[in-house]
Amino acid sequence: MAELFDQQLINLCKNGDRAAQKVLYDRLAPRMFPLCMRYIGERDSAQDILQDGFVTLFSKIDDYKGEGSFEGWARRIFVTTSLMSLRKKDALKMSDNLELARGMKAETVSQTQNIGYKELMKLVMELPPGFRTVFNMVAIEGYVHKEVAQILGISETTSRTQYSRARALLQEKIKKLEK
Repeated sequence: MAELFDQQLINLCKNGDRAAQKVLYDRLAPRMFPLCMRYIGERDSAQDILQDGFVTLFSKIDDYKGEGSFEGWARRIFVTTSLMSLRKKDALKMSDNLELARGMKAETVSQTQNIGYKELMKLVMELPPGFRTVFNMVAIEGYVHKEVAQILGISETTSRTQYSRARALLQEKIKKLEK
């Protein structure tokens, strides 16, 4: 029944129904804002990205054909909007803190067993933008390195290196936290 309501809600939004758009906004915003925060790392900018993402979502809602989950479709819009913002600010330079991370290797044993989700997300947001972006795309959003490379305009090797260095940097931060 909820799926039927969702499709009805989506259809109303496709017809420009403002009340339906508000319901959809209220339903999706709490899920999409943390996504924007993970990529952008700063509350006011993430709020702007959230708004831009909804503008895009409502202008492209006719493109959603009902195949796959609507939330998954919407999620891609917010990821893309976040990445476009980072690109405009030239924040995706993949040379971020390379000296800091040079020689670091991610340990295979998980260091996150003694750390909570909120603490971990705070540490992720502290990563340099390039590291944070690749880490979010691979570890959280589930992109493969080939997709990351295509989306960001980098090589797969660069994507893998950035991801590995992001993990290593996170592990170092977690070790410091635990001490």
